[in-house]
Amino acid sequence: MGYLYLLLAASLWGLIGPVSRLAFQEGLPPLGVAFFRALIAWAFFGLHALLLRQVRVEPKDLPALLLFGLVGVALFYGAYQLAVGYGGAALASVLLYTAPAWVALLSFLVLKEPLDRLGLLAVALTLLGVALMGLGGGSGVRAGPLALFFGLLSGFTYALYYIFGKLYLPRYATPTLFLYALPVGALGLLPFAEFAPLSREALLALLFLGAFSTYGAYLAYYAGLRRLPATRASVVATLEPVVANLFAFLLFREVLSPLGYLGACLVLLAVLLTVRR
Repeated sequence: MGYLYLLLAASLWGLIGPVSRLAFQEGLPPLGVAFFRALIAWAFFGLHALLLRQVRVEPKDLPALLLFGLVGVALFYGAYQLAVGYGGAALASVLLYTAPAWVALLSFLVLKEPLDRLGLLAVALTLLGVALMGLGGGSGVRAGPLALFFGLLSGFTYALYYIFGKLYLPRYATPTLFLYALPVGALGLLPFAEFAPLSREALLALLFLGAFSTYGAYLAYYAGLRRLPATRASVVATLEPVVANLFAFLLFREVLSPLGYLGACLVLLAVLLTVRR
C-alpha cells in the first residue's frame, strides 16, 4: 500500500503541468492558474487543520511562515506555471527536479551539512543535464532562456521545502503550515495575476490542481511515507517527471530531443545519487 500511495502522489504531481496547459488553452494566464491553485488548496488544508484542531502556531514562528508563503508558495507556484507556459510541461517537470542539487548546496550553506564527493557529482550531473536540455529542444518543447530560468527557479524554490521542513515540520503538522502559508502565497500572486472568464473546463482544471495535485498529493505522499522509509519514498517520487512527460506527449505531443532526454536522465540520476547520499 505504501508504494501505491507514493505512486498516486507522484502521478498527481506529474499532472500539474499537463492540466495547467489545459487551463492555459481556456484563456487563463499562468500566474492566474498559480493563484487559484493556492487558493483552492488553502480551502482544503484549512478545513483539514480545523478538523484536527491544529491551527495554533507560536508567534515567533509567524514571520518564517509568512516568508515561506511568499517564497515556497507564491514564487514556487508562479515560477512553475511560467516554466510550463514558456517551455511546456515536459521540460518544466524535469527542471523542477533540479531541486535535490539545490538542496545539497543549500544544506551546505544554510544547515552547514558537509558536501561530499557524491553531492558534488549530483550537482555536476544536474548542471550538465540542464545544459543538454537547453541545447536539445524538441517537438512542442521550447527550451528558451525564459523556460530554463523559470524552470530552474521552480527547482530552487522547491528545494526550500526541505530546508524549511527540517526547521519547522517537527513542530507542526503539514495542514497547519499550509493553513498560514497558502493564503500569503495567494495574496503574493494576486497583484501579478491576470484573470479571464472561467469556462467549465478551466474550472475543472483549477479544481483538479488545487484539490488533487496539491492537497490530495500531499495526503497520499505522507500516507506512503508512514509505511515506507523516506529513501524509498524519494525514489518513487522521481516518477513525477516521467508521468508529466507521458501526459505531455499524449495530450500535447510534447517530445524532447534525444539530447534533451539524455539531459533529463542525467538530472534524474543526480536525484537518485542525492537520495542515496
